[in-house]
Amino acid sequence: HFLKVQDGCDYYCTYCTIPFARGRSRNASIAETIKVAEKAIADSAKEIVLTGVNTGDFGRSTGETFFELIQALDNLNGDIRYRISSIEPNLLTDEIIDFVASSRHFAPHFHIPLQSGSDELLNLMHRKYDTALFAYKINKIKQAMPNAFIGVDVMVGVRGETLELFEECKTFIESLPISQLHVFTYSERAGTKALSIEPIVPMNERRRRNEILQQVSDAKLKAFYDSQIGKEAIVLWEDSKKGDCMHGFTENYVKVETKYNKNKVNTFEKLKIEI
Repeated sequence: HFLKVQDGCDYYCTYCTIPFARGRSRNASIAETIKVAEKAIADSAKEIVLTGVNTGDFGRSTGETFFELIQALDNLNGDIRYRISSIEPNLLTDEIIDFVASSRHFAPHFHIPLQSGSDELLNLMHRKYDTALFAYKINKIKQAMPNAFIGVDVMVGVRGETLELFEECKTFIESLPISQLHVFTYSERAGTKALSIEPIVPMNERRRRNEILQQVSDAKLKAFYDSQIGKEAIVLWEDSKKGDCMHGFTENYVKVETKYNKNKVNTFEKLKIEI
């Protein structure tokens, strides 16, 4: 079940049109959001994913905070698991990380946009953090939750991305204990400030860089999956049949399969991860 907790964005990244298209950051109150979550749980939702355009900015229009929201959600009773969808690194506070690590219902799973591993490019993009802060957050998560799954968004071929800066970005990403990349190829958007930035990366070179980072991602994901073999985990089985198999995801987002059994659909099962 997807629970949209926030909409709009007050950030004006140079490559992005979302603030113009979706407006200012806004949200319902914690009390109203809790009512929606309670209804989903009553309707037998077992996993709720908190989504938004800038999820961590929750509370902008009600004077509350995202941290207060997740505390309130964690206090709800029920056989429920929460995942936090994409959250900006500058809004992923240490107290949120520590809370997720000790919470009853929040999964050790983070999705954090990086966009570039070069401080020069992050500055050109008008992002609100640098690589030092990003690396600190990733390492903080891994210290608190060694088995956490960490997905990272990265964009290649942005205007101003010289080959040297791309290599810098790749080296930085390789140094991080992350689980998977979501690689986006930059495309021009009318009306954005990025259009005035030089040099322009040719489209075939953008695609080449995407493939390179895709390979880095594949290696990261394989290493993460390999590290989970033999560990105990709790799987939520999904209602999807492929041949005579069904699949589900562990709390830290490892996809597992078993023989199809309709009685297992939408139930949690504790098991040991095997090849």
